[in-house]
Order: sequence, then C-alpha cells, then structure tokens
Amino acid sequence: MKRAFRNKNFAAGFILVSVLVVFTVLGIFWTPCDPLQIVADNTLQPPSGEHWAGTDRLGRDVFSRTMVAGQTAFSIGLITVFCAMVTGVLLALLAGYFQGVVGNIIMRFTDAFKSIPSLLMAMMVAAILGRSFFSTAVAITLILIPQFIRMTRATVLKVKESEYIQWTTLVGLNPFRVMVRHILPNVVSTIIITASLAFSEAVLTEAALSFLGLGIQPPDPSWGQMLSEGQRSIMTAPWNVLLPGTMITLLVLGFNLLGDGLSAVLNSKTAKEV
Repeated sequence: MKRAFRNKNFAAGFILVSVLVVFTVLGIFWTPCDPLQIVADNTLQPPSGEHWAGTDRLGRDVFSRTMVAGQTAFSIGLITVFCAMVTGVLLALLAGYFQGVVGNIIMRFTDAFKSIPSLLMAMMVAAILGRSFFSTAVAITLILIPQFIRMTRATVLKVKESEYIQWTTLVGLNPFRVMVRHILPNVVSTIIITASLAFSEAVLTEAALSFLGLGIQPPDPSWGQMLSEGQRSIMTAPWNVLLPGTMITLLVLGFNLLGDGLSAVLNSKTAKEV
C-alpha cells in the first residue's frame, strides 16, 4: 500500500473514488429532500439554499436524486464486475491450461462476443429481457466477461510455462488443483487491474442504456436517465445535467486512475521480483 500511494495516479484515483463512495453512502441515510417527490409548482428552479443543485422539470431535487442515483451506479458496477470476474476467470483458467479443444471453443466464443460492439450488445440484451435493473446487469456482465477472459488467459499462459508448473504436470497433480492452488494466485494482480478498469466501463454502459431508455426505469433515479431528462431543457436549466454528468466523469476517471496506478505498481513489483 505504501508503494501504491507513492504513485500519483493511484493516489488521485483513490481519493476520487473514496469521496464518491462517501457521497453515495450518505444518500442511503440522508438526502436534503425527498428524491422522488414531485412538486408541480417548483419545476426547473435554479440552485438555491433549499435546492442545492436546482430542480428538474417535475420539481424534484436534483442534488438528492444524484446522491441516490450513485447507489444505482455502484450497485451495477459491483454486481456486474463480480459476476463477470468469477465467470471470466474460470473460463480463462480452462482456456489457458487446456489449450486444445476446450481452449479453442472458449476463445472462439470470446472472439464472437468481442466482434459485436459493446453498446449494441447491451441494447440487444436489454431489449430482449425488458427494461429493468436485472436486464441491465445481465447485459453489462456479458460485455465484461470477454475482457476478463482475454486478460487473465494471457497471464495464465505465461505462468503455465514456469518450471514449477511444468513440474506439477510431470508428477501428475490434478489439473484443477494446479489451476486453483498454483496458477490462480499468480494472476490475481491481473484480475484486480482488469476489475478496476471494468468498473468504469460498467458505469458508462449503465448510464448509456439509461440515457437511451433501456436501463434503469423511473421512478428509480440513474445518472444516465437524469442526463436524458435534462437534455430537453439544457439551454434554460443546465443544472439538470451538470451534476450527474460531473459524477459520471469523476467516477470513470477515478477508477481509470486506480487501474493505471495499480498496473504500474504491480508490474514494477513483478519486475523487481524477477
């Protein structure tokens, strides 16, 4: 951790993400106003002491809705990255260790998924399963799985060529035991880096789907949904899009900086050990 915080990218990313986590968690227990309350006589009000970031076209408090929408972003990010990581790492271990028929089948399916643009794939899945939190999570998970497979498999192939892994094969150890006990611990750094970068993509994809009306549905707030609603009055009430747009930018920037910092720190550590 000392080495990590000496890296400027990691330190900046950690601070950004920490501030956003506190902002989001605070929204679970307290918000300045009711984020779902519609006040017809209070529409498109500019920022004030009562409404810190103004109100939207339905009179709802933008600041409160932004706080609650952060919970959606983090929930989607955590769920999809975890599911994609578990599935992708398992398939990557199989594809990297068994390079024959099993490995070829897994990689061909991975190539097929990667050949379809990510947002188009997410839109297709969301349209088929319906517009809900579940369908959004499934769509984003399917997008992220190929990333974990490709990144982890490349590291597995390198580790597999190590002498001690070759020795475990010669003495006849169970392949699955070798993958779990000896290979998996050596690819953890790659998994962590991939997960941090995948989180930002998950948040962006969720925002894009909600912006297009295929993601989180009202009345539950979402940053992408708030941008979509705010664009109708962006010239007269720019505060409707300013705060949610800033939150998306900061969250994506924070996790990208974390990923870059982790990559530099972990790679330099590996180089020194070698």
